Amino acid sequence: MQTNTRRAAVLLGLAGVLALTACTGSTEPVGSSNDTSDTSKGALAMSFAGLDIPIWVDQLAIMEPIINEAGYEFLSDDPAWDIQTQVNDWENWIQRGDVKAIMGYPVQSDSMVAVSEKAQAAGIPVLGYASTWDGISYGVLLNNYEDGVRLGEEAGEWIKENADGSGAQPVALLGYWDTDLGRERSEGIADGLKNSGANVDVNEISVINLDDGYAAAQTQLAAEPDTKIWLGMASEPLQGAYQYLTDQGVAEDDPTYLLGALDATDEILDIVSIDDSIWRLSYILPAKQLAEANAELLISAAEGDAADDIVIESTKVTADNAADFYVDRQ
Repeated sequence: MQTNTRRAAVLLGLAGVLALTACTGSTEPVGSSNDTSDTSKGALAMSFAGLDIPIWVDQLAIMEPIINEAGYEFLSDDPAWDIQTQVNDWENWIQRGDVKAIMGYPVQSDSMVAVSEKAQAAGIPVLGYASTWDGISYGVLLNNYEDGVRLGEEAGEWIKENADGSGAQPVALLGYWDTDLGRERSEGIADGLKNSGANVDVNEISVINLDDGYAAAQTQLAAEPDTKIWLGMASEPLQGAYQYLTDQGVAEDDPTYLLGALDATDEILDIVSIDDSIWRLSYILPAKQLAEANAELLISAAEGDAADDIVIESTKVTADNAADFYVDRQ
């Protein structure tokens, strides 16, 4: 398996400025010291479930200067998919006394209700990213289920037009059912396939990152060597499967393969841009658009101006428009 050099570089670079110390339940502001400037309006906090997801890392880097420009410190953490760590981090933010708003994507939504209500009682608005739960004020919300249905339906139509007709086509669905976003997307993809009427045999595999996807492809092909349809609720696990397939000699433009996923990093855009790429379906929530919406809602909430959710819709990516979505070019 080739090393994902861009992901490693981004994670290492961001770690240096985040000064994340999730193992102790403490957090540091992004791009600043612990000391609050006399001119600071306070701090705004963003909490993703883990920093092994490149699009979340990209968003943090984009959000930092926007929030600093507005006069706030920027705090973040890395719970590393541990719910107790995330709860502890939020407790620490509440106790700081200068945090004006918190936004998060929980490891488990129901486990964040109590700490969210505690923050609200302390006068700190709590905002959701990608999903909602009891105790939040507003959120930057995604059409998770609908996006999944769209991917599943378009994949099903491709299967009907291109399958050899020799029976049910094995489909590897690289999903994730332990978070709201993952579950909604995964269920949407499965329902979309059903809606299409395609003759498929779906194997649902729970994965969360690139390494998981690589391992899942090994396991899937050992059980179903003829699997040529690969769908992902997120792009990174499917990228792992793509890497394994190409490592095994599958051509980047093999006409019998279909890969498709929601989300897209710059590396996925490179793959989609290959002539006749086997990565035929991709839907992007641009990191820049998401980050700007996150920062806007956090600032508005801190200043008492937030009035509604911000809903972000996915955009279909093709070789023709892929260049418009590169984070490194924005």
